[in-house]
Amino acid sequence: MYDYILFDLDGTLTNPKEGITKCIQYALSYMGIEEPDLNNLTRFIGPPLHTAFMEYYGFDEAAAWTAVKRYRERFGTIGVYENEVFQGISDLLGQLKQNSMILAVATSKPEIFMSKILEKYDLKKYFDVAAGSELDGMRTEKADVIEEALRRLSISDKERSRVIMVGDRKYDIEGAKACGIHSVGVEFGFAEENELESAGADYVVSSVDELKKLLLNN
Repeated sequence: MYDYILFDLDGTLTNPKEGITKCIQYALSYMGIEEPDLNNLTRFIGPPLHTAFMEYYGFDEAAAWTAVKRYRERFGTIGVYENEVFQGISDLLGQLKQNSMILAVATSKPEIFMSKILEKYDLKKYFDVAAGSELDGMRTEKADVIEEALRRLSISDKERSRVIMVGDRKYDIEGAKACGIHSVGVEFGFAEENELESAGADYVVSSVDELKKLLLNN
C-alpha cells in the first residue's frame, strides 16, 4: 500500500499543450526559428526547458536560457492559463485524500507558475506539499524535485517503499528510480510509444480510472 503519492503536473494532472506549445513557438520565433505546427512542440512538455532547447534545436547553454527567458515572457501572463485539468483528476485526488493518503506535486515547472495553476484550477487543496524548480535554474532535474518533495514531507529512507511517483514522461520514471521510489506512468499524457515501459515504470495505466483503481487498491 502506498501512503505517499507524488504527482507530476504537466501531462498528468493537467493538459498544458496549448500554453506550453504556443510559448515555445513564441520563444523560437525570437531565436529566428519559425514553427507553425504546434504538434511538433509537444515534446517540450515534461523535460526541463533549457535542456529541451539544447537537445531539440542544438542551442548552447546561453542561447537555451535566452529562449527560456522569452518563453516565460508569454507563459507568465498568458500561457500559464492556457491549460485544463484532465477529466476525473479532481475526483481521483478527492478519493485519495478521503483514504488518508498524503499527496504532493513534484514538477520541473517553476514553483511560481505551478502555484498559479494549482490555485486557478482549484487543485491546491488536495496537496500537502508542492515542489517545483526555481527561476534561476535550481532544481530543474526531476530527481532533484522529487528529493525536495520527500524532504518537505519528512520521509525517511526507510519509508520510501511507501512512496509512488505518478507521471507521463520518462523523466518522471527515471527520477523516481534515482530516488528509490516506485513509479506509475500514465499514457493519457505526452509520452511517446513505449517510452514509459522503456524507462522502467513499475506500472503503466492508460486512463484516470485505471490510475484510480491502482492507487486505491494497491
